[in-house]
Amino acid sequence: MKYEFEVIGKITGKSRPRLNAYTGAVYTPTKTKDYEYLIKEYFKLKYPRHEILSGRLSVKIIAYFKVPKSVSKLNSKDMLDGTVSPVKKPDIDNIVKIVLDSMNKFVFEDDSQITKLNVEKIYSNEEKIFVSVEQY
Repeated sequence: MKYEFEVIGKITGKSRPRLNAYTGAVYTPTKTKDYEYLIKEYFKLKYPRHEILSGRLSVKIIAYFKVPKSVSKLNSKDMLDGTVSPVKKPDIDNIVKIVLDSMNKFVFEDDSQITKLNVEKIYSNEEKIFVSVEQY
């Protein structure tokens, strides 16, 4: 079985847990929780009656970043052709973490099932994340 979906909009990486100095409580930042919720909602829109995947999984994540407006047309063409890749925040590991954490116990039983992972950051005209999860 294979699931493929896109999350359109500004890409947010997983933030570190924060500590409330007054109460001593550890919490997940709101921005992180909101983006994890957004990923789940886009998945539910495409697959309203999905089954939780079991067994080993292959995951592919492509993060499409919008070309900055300040870039010249020549550089913009290189970015869209793929000869220049985004080397900016969020870091690729934080993108992977937020995507996998949002799908954990929802799309698959546990992220330990993932034995293949392919991740890429590229430029595009639209900012979005493409996610593919496949049993193999």
